[in-house]
Amino acid sequence: MSDAIARPPFDPELATFLTALEARGPFTLTAEMLPHMRQLDVTEEVLDERLRAHGYARQTVTVPGHLGDPIQLAVIQRADRTGATTAVYGIHGGGMMFGHYLSNMDSYDWLLEHDVVLVSVDYRLAPEHPDPYPVEDCYAGLVWVAEHAEDLGIDPERIVVAGQSAGAGLAAGVALLARDRRGPALMAQILVSPMLDDRDATVSSQQIDGVGVADRQMTRFGWDAYLGERRATDDVSVYAAPARATDLSELPRTYIDCGSAEVFRDETVAYASAMWAAGVNAELHVWPGAFHGFTSMVPQAAVSKSATAALADWTRRLLATPTPVAALD
Repeated sequence: MSDAIARPPFDPELATFLTALEARGPFTLTAEMLPHMRQLDVTEEVLDERLRAHGYARQTVTVPGHLGDPIQLAVIQRADRTGATTAVYGIHGGGMMFGHYLSNMDSYDWLLEHDVVLVSVDYRLAPEHPDPYPVEDCYAGLVWVAEHAEDLGIDPERIVVAGQSAGAGLAAGVALLARDRRGPALMAQILVSPMLDDRDATVSSQQIDGVGVADRQMTRFGWDAYLGERRATDDVSVYAAPARATDLSELPRTYIDCGSAEVFRDETVAYASAMWAAGVNAELHVWPGAFHGFTSMVPQAAVSKSATAALADWTRRLLATPTPVAALD
């Protein structure tokens, strides 16, 4: 018998993409790659032209981050929008180490069509800014948004935090901080393939090791950058690694998903189960044969379309929820 651990098969359409990716040779993330991976793939001028072509406008504001240091928020909305609406506070992915707060704006079309205000936070990155900088920057930006809701045209009772991968892990940490500090009352959280657990002890982390996208090696690299020698020790807060939280009560309505063939599968499922045990309204999807980031890398695949449609449907149902009467008084 082979010593290789069994794992779920990749979806056939997605496997074709992986075969092409593997043909380029092995990929190992290094610290030297990070500056390039932090760059926006287009100029801001090109991005703004794309937004204007869809009827949207971007404003960038500088606000206090962790310890009062300045960070930036991008505020994107329909150019002629008026009145107070829902805000979606977006946190970009990238293993806590890379990514850009203006990247993947096209992936938010499903949100902007609902006439929301999209706010994207430019949190500081590890390893130069390890825990707690990223999550505290994100929380500080959220507090600023809530405090300036009227100026931004936002209903302060309708703020949703959203993220993918490391961004989803940060969104989960921000939701815990908001609860524990009695900060902004969140309407919901959207956690797409969240990076939640630094301990590297799940079956899925062993299964997705040297295969797929964002495998065990990359995940370890990210947690090491974020936590240093504290990774997998008792000296890690629930805000840095939300999978460690033992109390998930009073969290907002949640959408959470992952692929069956991705490294974050087990921590995602466990987090959803813990929320249900705490009485939280959570909707979980596990997409068969899907690797990490499949909806953006292979959007034309049938499973990608199903995942995108499920999140869009949940969003429509969420935004149809009326503002609580108490909030209108």
